Formats: sequence, structure tokens, C-alpha cells
Amino acid sequence: MRTIGLIGGMSWESTAVYYRHINEEVRNRLGGLVSARIAMQSLDFSEVVALQKADRWHDAGVLLADAARRLELGGADCVLICTNTMHLVAEPVSAAVNIPLIDIRAETGRALTDAGMKRPLLLATRYTMEHGFYADYLKTHFGLDLLVPNEIDRAKVHSVIFDELCCGVVKPESRQALEKIVERGKEAGADCVILGCTEICLSLTEDNLALPLFDSTAIHARAAVDHALERSAAAASHR
Repeated sequence: MRTIGLIGGMSWESTAVYYRHINEEVRNRLGGLVSARIAMQSLDFSEVVALQKADRWHDAGVLLADAARRLELGGADCVLICTNTMHLVAEPVSAAVNIPLIDIRAETGRALTDAGMKRPLLLATRYTMEHGFYADYLKTHFGLDLLVPNEIDRAKVHSVIFDELCCGVVKPESRQALEKIVERGKEAGADCVILGCTEICLSLTEDNLALPLFDSTAIHARAAVDHALERSAAAASHR
């Protein structure tokens, strides 16, 4: 089994979800007491948020690239950035190491196209919804026509993420507000919804949603397990 390298802590609430998803997936596939080989660099989220607010994305890229190098030196066979927003600096992080970066945008886009989706609604941080790095990637690589909520709804989603979910707070009224935003996305022509922040899965599930749900956290975690078990699967096929 290959070792999965996680750049986490952004926030640790969602990194804990990654750890659970990856180990549950490995156990489901292999059974028994098998668990995943994982290396982690858990960053101080307050430092990352300060760089985001100051628009210092180059410095954020340097920070994450350094974490990726430490993972590689520690024996990781791949790297995951455990947050959608910080894929804004995916390119310098990928360039810093010789092991593959498993890109959450690529894995989510692949899941959407495999399901025949065309116009996903994106729920995410303001940075992910408003910077072009996410929408442009999905358009260029998968031909997806991404929709985002209106300005008021974008502000609400961003607030729920940073002020509540990243702090471990899940409010029923906020869940209901997010569900209403999804309803408005459907009315605007969306055919599905991307949980494009790794914390939103702490609040939303497919229950009571007006659109099919694609949880980027779960999708990303499954892709990591695919990579980790690829070698053993190939070996088994040659027996």
C-alpha cells in the first residue's frame, strides 16, 4: 500500500473527515483491521487565513510547497491539499515535489462528467467562488459550465464556513439557509451542487437538497485510496 500525504489543518475539522473517509474506504475495500498508510503536515490555519485575507497567495504557495516537500521526504507517495480554496496554489505545490499531487478539481470534475452533469452549482469559500482558478479549471478540462450563488448568498456561504463550520459549529438554521441557496441554484439552471469546501459536508447531505450532491471531500479521499491501492491491485492482477 502506498502512503498518502495530506496537507491538512485547513481547517482541522475537515482534515479529520479526510482521515475518517480514507480509512473507511480502505477498510471497505480490504476488510479486517487494515487501515491506510497516511503522512500528514497539519498547518496552523490562522496563518493560512491571514495570507488569504492579505491576498498573499504567493506566500501561501510557498508555505504549502514546503509542507509538500516535507511529506515527500517523510515517505509519502502522493500529496493531497485538504482544502478546495488552497488549490489556487496547486501549481507551485505540484512543482515542488516529484510525487503526484491529487488535484481535488480534477477528481471532482471527473466525477461530475462521469455522472453526465453539465451545470454544477458551486458552494465554497468566497475565494473559490470568485477567483477563476476553480471555474476555469472545470471549464477547460471538463467543459463544465459552473454556476455560483449571487453576491448575498456567496457572503452567507463564506460566513457559514469560516465563522461556524471551521470552528466545529453546525447550526440547523445555517443548514436550512444553505438548502435554500441550493434551491435558488436549481431555479437558475444548475443540474447538481458541488460541496466545494471541505467543511460543507459537516452541514449538508443529500437529504432535503433540491439537486444531486457531489461532496468534493469524499471524492478526493476516494481518489487518494485509488492511488494508494493501485500498486497492490496491479500486483494481484498478475498473480
